Order: sequence, then structure tokens, then C-alpha cells
Amino acid sequence: MLAKDLLSDVVPALRTSDSGQKALYWMDIFRISHLPIVNNEDFLGLISDKDIYDCNMAEEPIGNHNLSLFSPYVTENQHIYEVIELASRLNLSIVPVLDHNNHYKGVITQNDLINYFADFSALKEPGAIIVLDMNVHDYSLSQIAQIVESNDARILSMYISSHSASTRMELTLKINRNDLTSIIQTFTRYNYTIHSTYMDHDDMDSLYENRYEMFMKYLSI
Repeated sequence: MLAKDLLSDVVPALRTSDSGQKALYWMDIFRISHLPIVNNEDFLGLISDKDIYDCNMAEEPIGNHNLSLFSPYVTENQHIYEVIELASRLNLSIVPVLDHNNHYKGVITQNDLINYFADFSALKEPGAIIVLDMNVHDYSLSQIAQIVESNDARILSMYISSHSASTRMELTLKINRNDLTSIIQTFTRYNYTIHSTYMDHDDMDSLYENRYEMFMKYLSI
């Protein structure tokens, strides 16, 4: 998926004639902490709620102040992974998108990215989670898939987390079944270490949030 496929159709752009109060109102409405400033089709930069408070300009037009705006953006044909990396690295609540002529096209919100990640990772699909702990040299996707499929199940998505200072890794599998009993037994028989399982909805929601945060940090490395 490309950046242009996730453009928000609700978040507006500011003009230099708009007041800081208007900007803060929109930020509150859309639950974001940044807004783009655009002159016709030209992207001038992002303004944050902190900028407005620091300059004490709530009642004045934004253009009355000499702001040191920063101008992070992606182009409309960049991959969504690059959008996530930029948002994570700069801690952005929105990511501006420009076309190949550097004309402003819109923004992608953090909520858009979360929804994309949920769809991409099959997190909305019914099923349960199993997390395996293993040595990186023991990782074999073909064997893991065979174990799951031998129990009349299939892997909906997977996620690997590891640390540079360790040879250990965690493999998180989303399985299209709620009962993992037979799958766990088979993994144990093959000497896999079961780190944790999640078959309760509340536990899974917590895991999804944690895995999303780890995914964002991974892409910003």
C-alpha cells in the first residue's frame, strides 16, 4: 500500500491567516497535536500545539509570527512502511503527503496507520495468539507452518521481535483458531518453548497495542 491510499478526508490544512485558536480547536476535534500549514498547493510546514502555546498566539493569525516550522513529509508513492517509520522517528500525530511536484495532497493520521496495521496483520480476524521463544538459528518457518497446518489450522500473520545483543527471538503467530490446545501440544513435542498464549479478547487487545508499538520502534531503527 502507498501513502496516497491512506490520505485522510477529514483533517483540514491551515492557512497563515488562520488563528492559533482555530488550530487548537481543530487539533482537539481530530485528536491530533500537529496540523499542516498550506499556501494554495505549497506545503509550508507543520505547526504543533506546543508551538502555539509557546508563542502565546492563540488569538492572532499564524502568519503574524516568525515560526521555525519543520517540514517532514512523504511523497504519495512512498510505501506505507516509510510513513510509519517517519511518524515513529519524529513522534508525529499526522504525516503530510506531497505529490511528485511537491504539491500538498493531504495527511495520514496516526489512527489511519493503526487501522492499516490492524488490517495488515489480520488482527481483526478471529483467532488466538501464540508466542514462541527460540534461538534465531533454530527458526524455521516451514516447520512452524507445518506444525500449525497439521492441526487443521493456518497462520494468519506473524511477527518477529529480537534484540541485537541476544541470539534469542520471539515469534508471535496469529492462528485462525481460538483453541490452541492441540497446537501447543505439538509445538511442545517438537521442543519449542511457549512464551505465552492469548485466547481471551482483553489479553489480545493488550498484545495488539504492545506489538504495534514495537512495530513502530522497529521501523524507526
